[in-house]
Amino acid sequence: MSVGQLVATVLVGGGMALVVVGLLSRVYQREDQLADILDLPWGERDVDLPAVIEQHSNVVETTIGVAGRIVEQVDAKGRLLLLLDQSRLPLRPGEFVLLVAAAAAGGGAFLAAITANAVVGLVAVLVSPVAGMAYLRRRISRRTRQFEEQFPDALTLIGSSLSAGHTFLRSIQLMCEEADPPISDEFARVVSETQLGDPLVDALARMAERLDIRDVDWVVQAIRIQQTVGGKLADLLHTLADFIRAREEIRREVNVLTAEGRMSAYVLGALPVILAIFVQVTNPDYLAPMFRGWGIAWLLGAAVSICVGMAIILRMVKVEV
Repeated sequence: MSVGQLVATVLVGGGMALVVVGLLSRVYQREDQLADILDLPWGERDVDLPAVIEQHSNVVETTIGVAGRIVEQVDAKGRLLLLLDQSRLPLRPGEFVLLVAAAAAGGGAFLAAITANAVVGLVAVLVSPVAGMAYLRRRISRRTRQFEEQFPDALTLIGSSLSAGHTFLRSIQLMCEEADPPISDEFARVVSETQLGDPLVDALARMAERLDIRDVDWVVQAIRIQQTVGGKLADLLHTLADFIRAREEIRREVNVLTAEGRMSAYVLGALPVILAIFVQVTNPDYLAPMFRGWGIAWLLGAAVSICVGMAIILRMVKVEV
């Protein structure tokens, strides 16, 4: 493939991705403007609400709506919506699907261009949804680790506020003002739910279910029991904070000791793929027999073997604390 064809392919793929991102950005900009108008006092900058809503591009809204309906039919349990909520990614399921589709088209066109092989581009397109879900889970995992690191200090701060005479809800509000995200965001959501009339313990239980963190679930269960049988909540929170902090120290030591194994799995898994792309780019005729006949079967077998090997290594170094 000539340099001109390569540049044209890259520009087309990148243009498609930029168009989707630009359209979604325009939608969010108008929604932010609408939210700012609704937050103003009554009578200030009065506008025709239906007219503002109809400013959205019909093409964008129709496309997002179709993608959202497809996601609802395929994912009836709302698993994708839950993952987006846990990752705090400000996208609806339909928007996320459109972004992944645009990335798949751009990435597939780029790899097909640089390797001069349509099969590589097709594989990239098929792998893109998996990569999108992996990105969500990676984002959730990083956010979960940050929450677990902040959680003991947050419990200590809430317990100290209780000892100073504040109520439980007021102590959580003070903690939200002092703490950093993501723990401040999650507890601020709890406070908002209580302001809407939800019991505090139920809001905390919903937060524990949403985060799916065992330490948070234990704390919520302990608080529920304490409110049933009585006792000093401040002392309970201090005890739980010390216990969780000790478990967090052990967890960090385990992560350090198993870091080499995880890195080995990632390197051994990525090395064959990167090497195959490099050989295909530098010498396309060398791997040509692998993309026809039994060569495709051997490539699929190699891919399965790599995935199984990475899964085994990661499972070996995974230690529950």
